[in-house]
Amino acid sequence: FFTLAIGLIIFTNLKLSIALLVGAVGMILTGVLSIDEAYASVSWKTVFLLASLIPLGYAMESTGTAAWIAQEALILLGDVTPLVLQGVLALLATFFSLVMSNVAATVLLVPLAINIALAAEADPSVFALTVALATSNAFLIPTHQVNALIMGPGGYRVADFLRAGSLMTLVFLVVMLTMVNVVFG
Repeated sequence: FFTLAIGLIIFTNLKLSIALLVGAVGMILTGVLSIDEAYASVSWKTVFLLASLIPLGYAMESTGTAAWIAQEALILLGDVTPLVLQGVLALLATFFSLVMSNVAATVLLVPLAINIALAAEADPSVFALTVALATSNAFLIPTHQVNALIMGPGGYRVADFLRAGSLMTLVFLVVMLTMVNVVFG
């Protein structure tokens, strides 16, 4: 069923979610996986977190809150180039992804990034991409699940992550901003 799902993704126009659902339902119907095992494997905290953040992002956009925050940010920053605005958004996205999931940070910040880009007469898709990529910048502290997974067995401490992660975070931001603007700007 895994091969079937991957084949549907690669060789058909079926959406990714539908193709993977076909594989999962196939495993349940044939007894490879019980419905209880499937239910237990779902991270319900993550489901409810994302289920609440998506409407929050929509509410920020539809009420004008994202536009208002964007205008206030532009007033606060003054007359700066779009690259500086992207840098500020990248730093904000990096910080948000340290205290919440990267998906949640993306959902929350993309409407804000789009409104900042529109207000600055820049390309909104480049600003949204900047936020989406910057939320993957998880080198600074072990809040990302992969960092937390290697922390114990590797004998690492938070200070180790801060020491190595600070430079990696800066390198990531510079390379990411450069490449986004070279390729899409």
